[in-house]
Amino acid sequence: MTSTRSIENTVAFVVKGYPRLSESFIAQEIVALERRGLDILIVSLRHPTDPVIHPIHDEIKATVLYLPEYLYQQPLRVIRAWTNARHSPRYEATRNMWLEDLRRDRSANRIRRFGQAMVLGCELMGKVRHLHAHFLHTPASVARYASTLMGIPWSCSAHAKDIWTTPMWEKRQKLAECTWITTCTQANVSHLSAIAENHDTVKLNYHGLDLQRFPPPIQPRPPRDGHHSDDPVIILSVGRAVDKKGYDDLLRALSQLPTSRKWQFVHIGDGDLLPALKRLGQELGIASCIRWLGALPQQEVLVWYRRADIFALACHVSANGDRDGLPNVLLEALSQRLAVLSTNVSGIPELIDQGEHGVIVPERDIAALTRALDRLIGDPDLRMRLGEAGSIRVREKFSLDAHINGIAAQFGIQSASAA
Repeated sequence: MTSTRSIENTVAFVVKGYPRLSESFIAQEIVALERRGLDILIVSLRHPTDPVIHPIHDEIKATVLYLPEYLYQQPLRVIRAWTNARHSPRYEATRNMWLEDLRRDRSANRIRRFGQAMVLGCELMGKVRHLHAHFLHTPASVARYASTLMGIPWSCSAHAKDIWTTPMWEKRQKLAECTWITTCTQANVSHLSAIAENHDTVKLNYHGLDLQRFPPPIQPRPPRDGHHSDDPVIILSVGRAVDKKGYDDLLRALSQLPTSRKWQFVHIGDGDLLPALKRLGQELGIASCIRWLGALPQQEVLVWYRRADIFALACHVSANGDRDGLPNVLLEALSQRLAVLSTNVSGIPELIDQGEHGVIVPERDIAALTRALDRLIGDPDLRMRLGEAGSIRVREKFSLDAHINGIAAQFGIQSASAA
C-alpha cells in the first residue's frame, strides 16, 4: 500500500477472489470508479486461479491486499492481528457479533471469516474510510465484522447466488447493518426490500456494459438457415458449467432438433460440470456437433459473439435456490446484434421482452427450448431483427455510464455529466 493514500477518499473493495475471469463486471466497475476519482484498495479473500485474465485487469491501479485464504497457512499473521484486535474498544462487540453467528452456523468457513476480518481490520485500521463487499455471502461477512472492529461503515453489491443461498437470518442482519446495498435486478430488489427494516437501503443498479469494449460488429452475419452441413448455424453459449446455467437442458433440447437441421454448438467457460456435460453430449449422440472451448479471454469471446448466429442460455433455479441475476453475457451478446434465446428466470425478462429483443421460454421446458431453437435456426431474418432490437435495448438502457453514475453517487462522487 502506498503512503500517499488519503483516508478521506479510500474505499476497500472486499471480493472473494481477484482477478477472476467470471467477474469481469467487477473489474469494469473498479476501473470506471477509479476514473471518477475514487481511490480503491482491493481486498481479496482468495488468490487467483484462472490461467488468464481479462485485459481490463491491467487497467486497474488499485493495490491488492490478499488475506489469508486459510488461517493455518499464515498463523503468525492471524495471531498478530487477533492480538492487536483485542486491544480495540470495539473488539468485544465484534467478537459477540461473530459468536452469535457461529451459534447458528457452526462451520470452519464462519471461523475463517472472523480470522480474515481480524487481519483486514488490523492491517487497514486508519487507512480506509469505507468497506464495500462484492457479494452478500462471504465477502459481506468479512466486511461486516471488520467494519465493526474498525468503526467505519460498510456497503454491499449483491448479485445472484449470494442472495438466494444466504440464510434468511443472515440477510436480515446484514441488511439492517450496512449503510446501503445495491443489486442488479428488480427481482433481487423486491426480495431484499421485503426483508429489510429500511426499504431505502436497497438500490437497483443494473450492470452496465462498457460499449467501447463491445463496439457493434461491422460485417453482417451470413444468412445461414440450417440447411447446409458445410455451413451450419452456430449456437454459442458463454458461462460456467454449473447447474443454474441449465446446460443439461440445452443439450437435451439440441438433441431433439430435427435431423435435417445443421448446427454447431460452441461453449465457452470452465466449471465443475464440464466432464458430466461432455458425457451427456456423447449419450445424446450430439458430441460431434459440439465444441467445448473452455475459459477464454474477453477479446477471444468477442470474436465468437461475432461469429455466432444464436446465443443460448437456458438458466434455471437450482434445488438450493441458486439462480442467475441478469447474466452479463446476455448484454454482451445483444451488443453484438446476436439473437438471444434464454429463460424467464430472475432478471432476464427485465432485459429481454419476449419476441422483441430476443426469445424467452419457461425454465426447464425442454420442448419449448427445442421449438425456439428450431425456429431461430431456420429464420435468419428473425435473428437479424431480434439482434438489432436487442443491440438498441442494451445501448439505450444498459450502458456502463448509467450503472457507474448510480454506484458513484452512493460513494459521494458526482456523475460524469456533472464532472
